[in-house]
Amino acid sequence: MKKRLVALFAIMFSSVFILAGCKGTTSQQTITAVGSSAAQPLVELAGEEFTKSNPNEYVNVQGGGTGTGLSQIQQGAVNIGNSDLYAEQKKDIDATKLVDHRIAAVGMVPVVNKDVKVKSLTLKQLKQIFSGQVKNWKQVGGQDLPITIINRADGSGTRSSFESDVMAGTPFVRAQEQDSSGMVRQIVYNTAGAISYLAMPYLNDTVKTINVDGVKPTIENIETNKWKIWSYEHLYTNGKPTGMTKRFLDFIMTDEVQKNVVKKMNYVPMKDMQYQKDYKGNVTPVSKGVK
Repeated sequence: MKKRLVALFAIMFSSVFILAGCKGTTSQQTITAVGSSAAQPLVELAGEEFTKSNPNEYVNVQGGGTGTGLSQIQQGAVNIGNSDLYAEQKKDIDATKLVDHRIAAVGMVPVVNKDVKVKSLTLKQLKQIFSGQVKNWKQVGGQDLPITIINRADGSGTRSSFESDVMAGTPFVRAQEQDSSGMVRQIVYNTAGAISYLAMPYLNDTVKTINVDGVKPTIENIETNKWKIWSYEHLYTNGKPTGMTKRFLDFIMTDEVQKNVVKKMNYVPMKDMQYQKDYKGNVTPVSKGVK
């Protein structure tokens, strides 16, 4: 009987030890990145690739828009705030307390319903359409069809980037607004005469892209600044990143991710950009060796 009790206690002790050991090896760590819908597909896929190399470390990616990303990271509520804008461009954000990590450039592209018989617009015409001065496609070489504008909601970094590069201080005309790029694309597809704009990773064959001043929206034209409507994808941290957050940000900037993830998703790797843009919108050539 005594031997049986000793054996039973030994088994129980071993079980507790094994369970404790297993618990120690399966602990999980998660960081959260919130904000720009234009950056979301890239950060999500980069997070998935990061987890493949770092089991039990996960990146929780959420949208909400650039405004949400910057306000959340400023409050310290998340690990990373995704933004299409420099923090300096956003009202009520103290950029001095945030650290900017630019991971890619991205083009913003005007898109129309596929039945619109216009292939190219000048930057001036694009501005006239979104300010309400041009209201029918026949005014810019298309058919007799009213123009329906679909805008992104206030707080969207995609909207702010498009506004900065196209509108140049002229206000948008009052129009329907949508929170997500996916919904914008769907409405343009379903609405005769519709026009809007999307970040390049959201382009597909359900909508038609518009050339601007005869220039096609391509990766190569963004690299050389021939395509003027573009911005950076910023991942902001509240102070210098540490731990898993730093490892993830370093991972995104590796050649493996920049070449195999960033470019294939229609973003532009930072090393490929031949021009740079500051928060005031000034564009200058990238100095050799300082990309």
